[in-house]
Amino acid sequence: MTYSKLSVSPRLHYLINNNQQHLLRNGLKGLEKESLRISTEGVIAATPHPYSLGSALTHPSITTDYSEALLEFITEPFTDIKQTLASMEKIHQFVYQNLENEILLATSMPCGIDGDASIPIARYGNSNIGRMKYIYRQGLSHRYGRTMQAIAGIHFNYSVPKKLWGILKQRQPNLEQSLDDFISESYFGLVRNFQRQGWLMLYLFGASPAICKQFFKSRPELMAQFDEFDTQTLYHPYATSLRMSDIGYKSTNQANLKIDYNTLDGYVKTLSEAIETPCAGYEKIGVKEKGEYKQLSSNILQIENEYYSTVRPKQITNSGERPTLALKRRGVEYVEIRSLDLDLFNPIGIDEDKARFVEAFLLHCLLEDSPFNQPAEQQINNDNQLIVAHAGREPDIHLNRNGGNISLQAWAGDILQAMRPICNILDEDDRDKPYSKALKIQQSLVEDSEKTPSAKILQVMRQQSKVFGCLSLEVSKKHQIYFESLPPLSDAFLQRYKQMSNASHKKQLQLENDDDLIFDAFLKKYFA
Repeated sequence: MTYSKLSVSPRLHYLINNNQQHLLRNGLKGLEKESLRISTEGVIAATPHPYSLGSALTHPSITTDYSEALLEFITEPFTDIKQTLASMEKIHQFVYQNLENEILLATSMPCGIDGDASIPIARYGNSNIGRMKYIYRQGLSHRYGRTMQAIAGIHFNYSVPKKLWGILKQRQPNLEQSLDDFISESYFGLVRNFQRQGWLMLYLFGASPAICKQFFKSRPELMAQFDEFDTQTLYHPYATSLRMSDIGYKSTNQANLKIDYNTLDGYVKTLSEAIETPCAGYEKIGVKEKGEYKQLSSNILQIENEYYSTVRPKQITNSGERPTLALKRRGVEYVEIRSLDLDLFNPIGIDEDKARFVEAFLLHCLLEDSPFNQPAEQQINNDNQLIVAHAGREPDIHLNRNGGNISLQAWAGDILQAMRPICNILDEDDRDKPYSKALKIQQSLVEDSEKTPSAKILQVMRQQSKVFGCLSLEVSKKHQIYFESLPPLSDAFLQRYKQMSNASHKKQLQLENDDDLIFDAFLKKYFA
């Protein structure tokens, strides 16, 4: 295949000239998916994490996020996205076999909640690490409220094919740089480009244009900024992902943080400083009250995960190891994309076409030139994201690209054009051309915003005269029927997951029995 007529970045041009473009294939893809447990009447579950699903602290595939009711499913990473999706589907199927009179909410924005008090914080047992996870969540409750923490999403984990790094390193001038340092440097280039262009994820895949009024019970002052869709629903007419707006995962408390994404050392340093720097507002909350912890510290961040971002550079951590320390010791292993809403109309929240597009987009971010962020650029990127989250489907919407105004459609068109040769390469051995097909589908959404998931949700609500909460419950029940109608899980799979559940309970008990430090000493050692 010839690529001369397509827009090709210098890195991609180098691969093609050396006949090494095939190395773009077979990156590892994993998924993490959050889902709120609710009753069949649509109310958030007040029941404990089901014992038959294993320990939420130590199970490798089934855990909880912020709330005891907010399940999180984690797949292994696979080179074939079909295997990743199949794994996620089987986890759902297993979970449904272990739920009693409960279902999984299909939407990102929580329904069936009654203010912060109705959202139970996740429990992880009596070990020091289990207590730490609980206290961290208590701190989030005091700092931001519980409702925001009950929002669900899909995290897409991607690891660049290892064989690609060697050929890419040959192109760069600093031959004395170690391969590990080059890999981390390249991942941070990918991250910066994702921050610049990641607003496209919100436009294409945003599926939270509306919110139940009950979402604001604990923060009623925020309701005034929205229009009323019906008696129970608020929305923005052209919103794509309110989950990723300033009432969702964006935290105004962190607006002044200047996390350095230009280098690994800078990232670790600035994130660590935020964890070590006191915050007057959080000092007023207090760390302890009558001997009981209210938060892990009164600093700007309690731990790394408190920093809300659309993308995170990641390294697999050892037991008790801080994420920043893992990065400093072993560099970047993969990136975690955190800006994907749950697809309301897909039982597992994401389909194959979207997953293939995200993979190709991440390779585009890797291969494009990625200059260091300038001081004002972080704010520009945040502003672009907020514009798209609140009004991305508005006709003739414009964004800030390199200090100049450009229409969303024009910029999106440039990105998709640059992705075409990457999709062609990923498709090379596949007669069905699935990556090019995925690109074509997203091109149609750029050309017609009424085809986006956010627009379709509002269309269905209007056509069926359904409030957001009722539509969410109705679709969630359909998903339950879907999983229960699938062919039975194999005996081998069931046996494996039952063994994993039993092993996780034993591991939690062992952690509790092996603790040899009082909690205060454990916490001091962890942060040291």
